[in-house]
Amino acid sequence: MWNLPLNALRAFAAIYSTGGVRPAARKLGIAHSSVSRHLAELEAWLGVSLTVRGSGSRGLTLNAQGKALGEAALTSQQALAHAVASVREARSEHSVQIGTHPSLAVRWLLPRLPALEAAHPKVEISVIVDRVGVDLENPDLDLAIRMGHPSRPNKRWERLMGDELYPVTSPSYWEQAKRPSHPRDLGRLRLLHDRDPQASWAVWKEAYGPEQLDVRKGPRLTSTDLVLQAAASGQGVALARHQLAARDVASGVLIRPLGELSVVLENSYWIVLPPHRFPNAAARAVIEWLKEEGARSH
Repeated sequence: MWNLPLNALRAFAAIYSTGGVRPAARKLGIAHSSVSRHLAELEAWLGVSLTVRGSGSRGLTLNAQGKALGEAALTSQQALAHAVASVREARSEHSVQIGTHPSLAVRWLLPRLPALEAAHPKVEISVIVDRVGVDLENPDLDLAIRMGHPSRPNKRWERLMGDELYPVTSPSYWEQAKRPSHPRDLGRLRLLHDRDPQASWAVWKEAYGPEQLDVRKGPRLTSTDLVLQAAASGQGVALARHQLAARDVASGVLIRPLGELSVVLENSYWIVLPPHRFPNAAARAVIEWLKEEGARSH
């Protein structure tokens, strides 16, 4: 057992799973000649051939013995990988894993992590981001921060903070557009659209107009972060969430051309607890800190 050619078996498992030497080499990040050498070494060590005679290196055909060994090698490596991951990711009682949207993570949560860690120096924070939606069934997840209204609010949803919407653009675009300052001016500007339904230009139009504003025109970007970056680079006017744009507005990277006009969004962000667990002391401390920070940041 202890003299098994482990490197050769690893290479052969990759050949079995990918169907050839070259794709196996790409998967392992090594030269295809190295994979070929491992295959030859394994066959020499076993004293049997593992491939059908005449099959090429680009698309190997394994014989019955090769298929059996390949399946066993792949299954064993997967089991070992899971075991190693479980050991490496064993979490202490101070570990707290937070799941959220990429834009909210980048623009609101990450800038506040140093203050959170200073307030709770023993807590170890990990952040998971997912553009589609945080998987609340993740067994390691302690809490999630979600944008929008809860579909089924219950005791596992806790309000974090509200928000407000207002147009933003870059100083250069504002000057180029002859300093627009009234909602009616939006009709001649390039609107940047967020996929976020709560932050659509239709929401703004309903509140402030103008009636002739065509909210169908303009590029649509897949995340709030991209929309705000496009606005900061002078590509048009974005309808921004204050919580996500506040730092850029404060620094002058973005400006509010229409002044203090805004659309209030109540209860825009929620702390959601996964169904499979209750927060431990560390997670509860983080939740309370986040709620205090949310109250301060509005």
